[in-house]
Amino acid sequence: MTVPLTRTRPKSLALGLVRALEDRIRAGALASGDKLPTEAAIMAEFEVSRTVVREAISKLQAAGLVETRHGIGTFVLGLGEGGPFRIGAEQMATLHDVVAVLELRIGVETEAAALAAQRRGDAHLDAMRAAVGAFAEAALAGRDAVAADFQFHLEIARATGNPHFEQLMATLGAPSIPRARLASLQAAGDEDPIAQRDYLLRVNAEHESILDAIAARDAEAARAAMRTHLANSRERRRRAALALQEQR
Repeated sequence: MTVPLTRTRPKSLALGLVRALEDRIRAGALASGDKLPTEAAIMAEFEVSRTVVREAISKLQAAGLVETRHGIGTFVLGLGEGGPFRIGAEQMATLHDVVAVLELRIGVETEAAALAAQRRGDAHLDAMRAAVGAFAEAALAGRDAVAADFQFHLEIARATGNPHFEQLMATLGAPSIPRARLASLQAAGDEDPIAQRDYLLRVNAEHESILDAIAARDAEAARAAMRTHLANSRERRRRAALALQEQR
């Protein structure tokens, strides 16, 4: 989804564009090696000037997310180091690794949900609702909904008003969503499409419970709903890990 841009001054426009493009990279919509749209295409999509586009690209380069090859274009390098703290792909290679990251997310995101309930604005709610809607659409279409799932959790982090929550979620990226790694651990064709759809819709019902609590500004309910959601995901992965062990 496109992040709304504040059009009050060029600096804000550039930062808004950086956030929008960074979101696409974090969610995997722009993968490592992909070429960014042309300056003209970005200008048209986001309704910004060439100066704003070039400033945003410069910031993405400084963050190590893109690389400009003169005469060819600008290409995505990946997620970069994300600062001193980073969880690499090699640390999300097994179900046990996924469970460990979920434990970290429980500790961080339960409090983020409570803060979001206290501090969120209408624009935050709109962004969360859009992510929940995109998740449902993907589930009904038979897709994995990973990008929309990550976007929902990222929007909650943003709604805290504390940039450290957002930065941590951005560092974790879409691979922190369990299904982003689980698929590689299963044989192709093992997943029943109907069962997968029903499972995703149950997950999204948990998202809706979190959203309802944040909308009601009920910090304790938001904290509890987020803990339930992530704990359910952790237990599903633990059971899957045990099932894999028994098959060996």
